[in-house]
Amino acid sequence: MTHPSPALRRASAVGLALAACLGTTVTASAAAPTASKSGASLDRYYDQRLGWGSCAKGPDDTMGRDLDKAGVQCADVTVPLDYTDPRGRTITVAISRLKATDTRHRIGSILLNNGGPGGTALESPPEFHAWMKKAGPRYDIVGFDPRFVGRSTPLDCGWPVGTNLFSAGLGRASFERQVALQKDLAAKCRTSNASVLPHVSTRNTARDMDVIRGTLGEKKISYFGYSYGTYLGTVYTQMFPGRTDRMVLDGAIDPREFGPRLLQQAVGENEKALADWAIWAAARNDTYGLGRTGAQVLATIDRVIKTSARGPLTVGTAPDTFQLDDTQIPFILLAGVDSDTDTSRASLAEQVSVLNKAAAGQPTRLSPVFAATLRLAMTGEQSHHGSVQSAIICGDKAAPRDPEVYWRDIERTRAAYPRFGALANNIGPCAFWDQPREKPTQVKHDAELLIVSATGDPRTSHKGAVALHGLLPSSKLITVKGANRHAVYGLYGNACVDNKVNHYLATGRLPADDQTCAK
Repeated sequence: MTHPSPALRRASAVGLALAACLGTTVTASAAAPTASKSGASLDRYYDQRLGWGSCAKGPDDTMGRDLDKAGVQCADVTVPLDYTDPRGRTITVAISRLKATDTRHRIGSILLNNGGPGGTALESPPEFHAWMKKAGPRYDIVGFDPRFVGRSTPLDCGWPVGTNLFSAGLGRASFERQVALQKDLAAKCRTSNASVLPHVSTRNTARDMDVIRGTLGEKKISYFGYSYGTYLGTVYTQMFPGRTDRMVLDGAIDPREFGPRLLQQAVGENEKALADWAIWAAARNDTYGLGRTGAQVLATIDRVIKTSARGPLTVGTAPDTFQLDDTQIPFILLAGVDSDTDTSRASLAEQVSVLNKAAAGQPTRLSPVFAATLRLAMTGEQSHHGSVQSAIICGDKAAPRDPEVYWRDIERTRAAYPRFGALANNIGPCAFWDQPREKPTQVKHDAELLIVSATGDPRTSHKGAVALHGLLPSSKLITVKGANRHAVYGLYGNACVDNKVNHYLATGRLPADDQTCAK
């Protein structure tokens, strides 16, 4: 559920004045509005006119200016905070649109989600336009920041960290510190955002998506979702069957497993990805000095973690100086194994080399990428990201409340998963969250869509994609064999996947059979 790639970095970093007035009038048949449980109509939301204009919020808004230069326009969509009370408080959802230029062969609108949860996609239409090749000009490509994310009535609990994805460490004392931290993170959200937390959920985001569809005048909308976005897309197909055209789910999740403990499903894939990386690093021992075999490199990592458990490691130089212990180092490893490209592997090797030097008491300097990763994990610079990610997950599915449940799972998995077992099974803020308002979505409707998955995906395991494929018999699955990679299309440089996805987006025809692509 962390974010898969440089192109998706806004999802982990957080994302951007409406001018002019290029409104769209939506017909009743296109909007297909539904009534709330109270009986009040949602028509006014589906029928609203959007004020399309500049994406830039000011002279310092680099992303907004770049979108403007690319021909993208932005608007705010008004939606109810609580869909059971559509006459009550409203919030806004920020959307962007790069309009189709091949209007004679226009297919429709395609909505984008970059995952997270908590990832922005307002900035994504230009890159998708490039990836989609000949199909790109035939779509209105629409990015959006889901409710409470980025520019969409953002939620921020004032956390001192930007993520809650920490390890329980090597002993009971470090686990107890985690229990206290995670409880405090939940309390901060409850104190600062109690009025909106009950309405932060995937099901409400799916309802917002349908309002967006209506405001765009589309009877059916196409969709592309990465990672968590695959779960959101699946939920939409179940809540609004028949309202999708072409849908691609890349890095797919078994919807029955989505929730606070999803990472348990991929703990083995993360250990395997780290072991594969260790072999790569060992072949470059002259550069990184981590060991001449994969086993030696992993032993170096274990030694670093044990050293940090005895006393925090000091890394970096002012102003980017950090103290790292055995609860934080596994997060660095987790963040570093999401792709098996040489660039990603080199970045992780540089970071582990820094940690190794720090464990030996040597002075260290941080690369800009490593410094940014540590600021995300260990400061409140990106509190919004961690806050909203947890709010969505906790709002979807309840977590066990007894800390002993987590401790037993941690101890049970240490031997098999020595670097990631205590992270994947660690307690989180959802253990201290209020119960979700709605039950998780169950898959009861088939849907024709395309699923993309790599066999070694370290975030959303391949077995989850296979399970989703089984729940949706009319879907087709593209499998990338032998890749330790999360999110493939447009990001991994795999021409086989890119071509097959683009053919589907251009023609609307799924492959006759499931497909396999080499790494």
